[in-house]
Amino acid sequence: MSWLKPSWQAVLAIVLCVAGLALGAIAAPKVDPLAQPAGTLIYPYAATNWLIFGALLLAALISMARIPSVVEAVVLFIGAHLVAWLLIGGITGFEGLARAPYFLLLTAAWLLGWRCVAVLSGLRPMASWARSALRLVIPTIFGAWILILWEAMTRGAGIPFILLPPPSAIGARIASSLPVLGADVRQTIFKAVIFGYIVGSGAGFITAVLADRVPFLRRGLLPIGNMVSALPIIGVAPIMVMWFGFDWQSKAAVVIIMTFFPMLVNTVAGLAASGHMERDLMRTYASGYWQTLLKLRLPAAAPFIFNALKINSTLALIGAIVAEFFGTPVVGMGFRISTEVGRMNIDMVWAEIAVAALAGSVFYGVVALVERAVTFWHPSVRGG
Repeated sequence: MSWLKPSWQAVLAIVLCVAGLALGAIAAPKVDPLAQPAGTLIYPYAATNWLIFGALLLAALISMARIPSVVEAVVLFIGAHLVAWLLIGGITGFEGLARAPYFLLLTAAWLLGWRCVAVLSGLRPMASWARSALRLVIPTIFGAWILILWEAMTRGAGIPFILLPPPSAIGARIASSLPVLGADVRQTIFKAVIFGYIVGSGAGFITAVLADRVPFLRRGLLPIGNMVSALPIIGVAPIMVMWFGFDWQSKAAVVIIMTFFPMLVNTVAGLAASGHMERDLMRTYASGYWQTLLKLRLPAAAPFIFNALKINSTLALIGAIVAEFFGTPVVGMGFRISTEVGRMNIDMVWAEIAVAALAGSVFYGVVALVERAVTFWHPSVRGG
């Protein structure tokens, strides 16, 4: 059967679909309190039951035929996400009533999504725009399925929202709390994080150049740097609050401490990365220390420096948020998390976490883009 191209994901999805069909109803019915006569049962998936099974089986069967990979990926994408959407839409309002077929069908849809990502990962398009699009589409589908499984499992299993709210509830809370979230981002990120990141990373870089120039500084600072980098932030943050007050300055001080030593250690290591042959060549040209530093050693150290900047982009945000747990004005991401946990507003806590994750990802991405532009000559960039 040369026209067949079976994959284990599609075969297993078909098996799960057949098992779900044999087990009966996807979810249990519930009583409609407003119906007349009283005690009338509402059956979820009454209108979409066969559509779910049909879409799943059809997508799995088509993907097993010898068709172009792009067509296979499109069929899998449509089938997997249509089934997931129907399952989540049907269980809404019937939380906790899902039966075994619900979870079997959800797993089957996830397997088709997995196969879709695998097919897309195997594509090797010639056009650069297509390669760039694939680099965005593949992680987007992967991340979307994390949210889909989270949403479907919390609603299907009836997990209390106070323990783990579904992504839809978190998104609704973000949409309804934009002014509050904006004020928190402004206080935490645009004041404490950015100031502390710039000062801490800049001071670490300058100190690393001085340590490279003065040997006794290098021998004395690096062991201290390793020791300070191991200090717990929970112990440092209250001291900074006592020294610099409750406003953003104390959080910026914590960020400076957290970002200073990673930059120092990485820059010192990077300045030693240039080879002896390159340095000997610079000496044959009668180059002094500063000429060699600017034209040879700093370019060679650029990957190390950007590695420290990327590490610091996440450390800065973590440091500022944790520091706000120990005293802050009535605004800030850390303050909001600690306060809303006490009020049992868990959806607001997750909203702050989501905004912090998005801000950290954007921050890291900007640094990575600048790195690609500055170190375009490096093999790791040319190879990517």
